[in-house]
Amino acid sequence: MAGEVVVAGWMDYEPGDRATVLKALVELGRRTREAEPGCLDYAMTADPDGERRIRVFEHWASQQALDEHFATPHMKDFRAAVAGLTRVGVSLTAHTVAESRPMR
Repeated sequence: MAGEVVVAGWMDYEPGDRATVLKALVELGRRTREAEPGCLDYAMTADPDGERRIRVFEHWASQQALDEHFATPHMKDFRAAVAGLTRVGVSLTAHTVAESRPMR
């Protein structure tokens, strides 16, 4: 059985573009969480220490669920909404989860 997948990292956009990207990400996140049962968590947030950076955290039930996410209509809508904006850096890593436990 395939393990859960966590995607974590950041994306940097030109400071004037970040607010537009964040607005599009709010809509993408809402639609992703509502429409994709394989999505366990999905959060993109403005980094308070940098005017360019958006922090990324995604938690998926499987690699298949993540792969299917990229083909959804709401992902297509997001890509159209941010087309032409300037992403100046990115560091995203997918991690396959071997074990999880609650923290106390």
